[in-house]
Amino acid sequence: MDSAPSARRPYGTGLAVGLALTSALTAILFLGFRAGLPFIPFDVFDWVTRVLPGRLVIFGVETMSSTLQALGFNIKDTAKTTEHMMAVTGLLGTGSVLGMVFFAIVSTADRARTWLYGVGVGLLFGIPILVIVLTMNTSSTAPAALVVIWIVATFAVWGAALGWSVTRAGMGTQAAAPELAPQSALEPAPEVVRADEDRDVVRLGRRRFLVQLGGATAAITLVGAGLGAVLRTSEEQPVPTDGQTTVPLPNADSLIEPVPGTRAEYTPVEDHYRIDINATPPNVDGTAWQLKIFGLVANPLTLSIDQIVSDYEPVDQFVTLACVSNPLGGPLIGTTLWTGARLQDVLADVGVQESATYARIYSIDGFHETLALDLVRSEPRIMLAYDWDGAPLPRAHGYPLRIYIPDHYGMKQPRWIEEIELVDEYVDGYWVTRGWDREATMKVTSVIDVVAVDGVIERDGGRFVPVGGIAHAGARSISRVEVQVDDGDWQEATMRPPLSDTTWVIWRYEWPFQAGEHTFRVRCTDGGGASQVTEPQGTFPSGATGIDSSSARLE
Repeated sequence: MDSAPSARRPYGTGLAVGLALTSALTAILFLGFRAGLPFIPFDVFDWVTRVLPGRLVIFGVETMSSTLQALGFNIKDTAKTTEHMMAVTGLLGTGSVLGMVFFAIVSTADRARTWLYGVGVGLLFGIPILVIVLTMNTSSTAPAALVVIWIVATFAVWGAALGWSVTRAGMGTQAAAPELAPQSALEPAPEVVRADEDRDVVRLGRRRFLVQLGGATAAITLVGAGLGAVLRTSEEQPVPTDGQTTVPLPNADSLIEPVPGTRAEYTPVEDHYRIDINATPPNVDGTAWQLKIFGLVANPLTLSIDQIVSDYEPVDQFVTLACVSNPLGGPLIGTTLWTGARLQDVLADVGVQESATYARIYSIDGFHETLALDLVRSEPRIMLAYDWDGAPLPRAHGYPLRIYIPDHYGMKQPRWIEEIELVDEYVDGYWVTRGWDREATMKVTSVIDVVAVDGVIERDGGRFVPVGGIAHAGARSISRVEVQVDDGDWQEATMRPPLSDTTWVIWRYEWPFQAGEHTFRVRCTDGGGASQVTEPQGTFPSGATGIDSSSARLE
């Protein structure tokens, strides 16, 4: 005999209900996020990436980057969005599985207990998340007490809704059908018919409930997401500049113009790449923020951002910064004007002890890095930066303070700095502990941005194809850029004067026109005479190498 509907294990129903309720929960959490409360998927995602083994995290980063590139997406614009989608998907998946398990376990529970069990499951779901949020979150502006109430309440309501859904879906209100007395072959079995009819009614009611629940949660999801998109109080909205800057460029009068299609020589702040360990950037109150300098010093200091700005001579430096994860020719690189105080000047006021050999730099988000004091003494360009493009650092790029260390990838340069400790032993930084290169010195690199097949130049009776791009070598400058077409000789390109000795150079080469399919390659040499590495190498562990190339058909 078939069992009654309530005796079955309704995995599909529980999965559907869990997904619907968690979708609504996510929308409500997103609405709270826009009002200054934490967004749980982001905090849990950040926590997971910190506790997973370093090589696993690196595998995930590289897989995501290569997948986005293979699909034709710009990793600068889509990497964070992809992380956000993964974070939200993780919460939805967890809630769905919990719904499935809950429906299976309590399918024969009585109505009164089901609600209580649901609230309990909601709290079991929410309490560990609350601990993670209180430990990890740096973006919320709400008081901690309000955060606790918010998370406990939302997950308790989610659990209560799960318990209510069990009873409404007909999973917890009916007992198993009684055993029927034996019937003769000639007698009808009305009880069996009635049981079948009851089963059909329950199924119909369950379907109707799931449709109603899906509609209600969809409406909540849309309203929550829509209001959250309007309430952008927790996100900084940069003002578009259309690529223009008020900062005067020192090479503005150069006769060597970039080939149209070459990336902008000066990167608008809103276009500068952002790669960090946070799904959403820390939200720092600049009026209350302080930098603490302590450890092996004679005079520990605590400085406000106003003191750093006013008490130390400002230094301006045009800087090209690149991510160690930037693929050859990739977009994770940008050039802007940095302003800050020399770290040498700041450390002079704390009385560094002779035994101190390193500075450990700590960020608000848990990031940390170690800097050799010998390098600080020999490199006056190392600065505690507080301005970009003549304005305070954007929140997403380290407000109120970050460090600039010439000749090194961004993985060595903490943002949102809050402490500097002078120590006598080296300790691996955040990414170094996860397998990335300890030095992370920027590679000598050249890139073809454009082969201007639509911009052929006619001059002195000849036709020339402009080819252009960038070359950089950290703080070591570029002395030569060369271009090869097909298997021909390497020909020297013309370089536009750089903005500074710590920025890329824009180069151009005009190739005598020849119809057909052609492959263009570029290589460069730094200011010390070192040529770029031609052997192809991926980004891990110390940055990509190889020869960049571009093919074009000329007609």
